[in-house]
Amino acid sequence: MNYTTGNYKFILEEFFPKELFYKITDIRVNETSEIFEHAKNRKKREKLTKDGKLIILAADHPGRRVTALRNDPIGMGDRYEYLGRILRVITDDQFDGVMATTDMIEDIIIVDYLYEQKTGKSFLDEKVIIGCMNRGGHAGSLYEMEDVFTSFSAQSLKNMNLDGGKMMYRLDPSDHGSLITIRECAEAITELSRLGLYSFIEPVTVEERDKKYAFKTDLETLVKDVGAAAALGETSLYTWLKISYNENFERVARSTTLPVVLLGGPAKESPLETIKSFEHAIKSAPNVRGAMVGRNVTFVQQDDPRAVAMSLSMIIHENYSAEQAIQYIATKRGKGIDFFSKFD
Repeated sequence: MNYTTGNYKFILEEFFPKELFYKITDIRVNETSEIFEHAKNRKKREKLTKDGKLIILAADHPGRRVTALRNDPIGMGDRYEYLGRILRVITDDQFDGVMATTDMIEDIIIVDYLYEQKTGKSFLDEKVIIGCMNRGGHAGSLYEMEDVFTSFSAQSLKNMNLDGGKMMYRLDPSDHGSLITIRECAEAITELSRLGLYSFIEPVTVEERDKKYAFKTDLETLVKDVGAAAALGETSLYTWLKISYNENFERVARSTTLPVVLLGGPAKESPLETIKSFEHAIKSAPNVRGAMVGRNVTFVQQDDPRAVAMSLSMIIHENYSAEQAIQYIATKRGKGIDFFSKFD
C-alpha cells in the first residue's frame, strides 16, 4: 500500500484568498450582532447523524497553548493557514462538521456569513458544529491537570445554535487538579443534556515523560477510562466518547454501549497510519461510530486537507478499506479549489 503526493502541492491561497481572511476582523469590529443572527438562522440537522456515524474536524489545540506541529513549535499558530485548511475540509458537502473554540467557530461563521452574502447559500447548513468547552489546562503549566472551562458554556452553545459541546479530562492520579476537571465535566454533561445538546467527552489517563504528559493507551487503561467517562452526568443519553486508538479496540469498545469516536492523536508525516487504524477500529465493534481528527487531516505533508479528510470519511461512512481510501485521495486533490475565489 503506497502513499505519495507526487508533484502535487496544496497552495492555500488558491482556495482561501487572503483578502477574504482579512475581512474577518472588519466584520468582528463592525457587524457583531449580524454574526449572532447569522448563527441563529443556520439550518441544523434534524438528527445529529445521517447514517449513525460522524467524522468531525477537531480545531481546538491553540486554545490550550498547543501550537506545535511536528518539529515546528508554532506550526498551528498561523491563523490564516489554520483557518484556511479547516475551511478546505468543512466546505465539502459530504463532510460532517467541526469542533473548535469560540474564536475559531466565530471565524468560520463569519466566513460563512460573507459567503452567503455572495452566493445566497450557507456551507454550514446541516453541518454538525461542536464547541470546545474546557481549555484552561494550558500545556506545560503547573495547573495543566486543572483543565477548567474557559471557552463555550452550555448556554452559549445553545444561544449560538450549535449542536453540542466537547470536553476532556486528563487523569493524573497524583494531581488533585484532575478531580476538579472531572467534576466540571460531569456538570457540563448534565447542563448540555438539559438543553438537548450532545456531549463529546475525551477521558485520558496520562503519565509524565521528559517533563511532558503522555497519553496511556494500553488496553487496561482505556477500558477503565471508558467506564469512568460513560458514568459522568445525570444522564448518558446525549453522550459520545472520544477515545485513543488501541490495536485491541474491539475490547475497548465493548466496555460501553455509548457511541465511540476515535481521536486523531499526534501529528504524523503520512496519513497511512491514521487510515489503517481507522479502518481497523471502525470495523471492530458496532458502537464505534466515527472520528474526531485534527492535525492529521489539516497538516499532512503537502497534501490537500480535503482529500485526506474525505478518504477518512469514506472509511467511516462507506466502509472503504485502507487501500481504497488511499486511492481515493488522488481523486479528490484540488477539486473545488475555487470554492471562494470564483465569487470574487
